[in-house]
Amino acid sequence: MHNSIRTLVIAFVAGLIFGLGLLIGGMTNPAKVLNFLDVTGTWDPSLAFVMGAALCLTIPGFMLAKKRGITFFGSALQLPTKSDIDAKLIGGSVLFGLGWGLVGFCPGPALVAFGNGAEMAIVFFVSMVLGMMAFSLIDSKN
Repeated sequence: MHNSIRTLVIAFVAGLIFGLGLLIGGMTNPAKVLNFLDVTGTWDPSLAFVMGAALCLTIPGFMLAKKRGITFFGSALQLPTKSDIDAKLIGGSVLFGLGWGLVGFCPGPALVAFGNGAEMAIVFFVSMVLGMMAFSLIDSKN
């Protein structure tokens, strides 16, 4: 199989597994997410277990990747090197948290719910894309 086709197939399978995990874990259900964030009311801790399981898989994966130093296809591994906390990081974190807390979606689950035709996810997704475009426009002027 040609390298670019193999890469696309692997990316598709990884995305499919990720999307199924989000569906099974309930991350695409805004009510479940909002209940997880409501620690003084109807708190639902089940998403903490979903996130914990994700970390249990991700951390060893990153450790293996760093140890290898190359991708499975033999190209250079490109991990982030920036570690400083700046205004863009804080601003982005605040916006992410506000969006997650207001509507119960973050980008991955919103994309899965968008694919299911959930109206709230469609509005969130369109707003997210417009926000990314606005940031790109503003950032290009700096």
